[in-house]
Amino acid sequence: MAVWATTVPSGPRPSALDRERATFPICNGGRRITCVVDGDTIWYRGVKIRIADIDSPEIARPRCEREARLGRMATERLQSLLNEAPFRLEIPADGRAEDRFGRALRVIKRGDASLGLVLVREGLATRWGGGRPDWCRSA
Repeated sequence: MAVWATTVPSGPRPSALDRERATFPICNGGRRITCVVDGDTIWYRGVKIRIADIDSPEIARPRCEREARLGRMATERLQSLLNEAPFRLEIPADGRAEDRFGRALRVIKRGDASLGLVLVREGLATRWGGGRPDWCRSA
């Protein structure tokens, strides 16, 4: 697993297509407009968005301390990536615009890269595959 906290690589470089930008705090109590919920969910302009191409460790109900720690790291890294530079939101290639919970499904991109897949490369998420990874087992 990459330890991004000590060697934070910059995220992907923006392109002319990347026109979305905001300051993303970590979500806390109260009304959520634009904030990071966890490593794979954000609120943006009042819309709850599930990042479609990844799954990250749980922070709301982690099954172990390792999952909680990785979940916090994923949340903070996603916040850093979103605040770093403009990005764009794309409907996933399979065309699913919403999940069964009513959240918008989007891939967050900057330039040619998915910000979610940056988290995957850094060991803070897995590619979306329908199953829940066992974050409690050490790598």
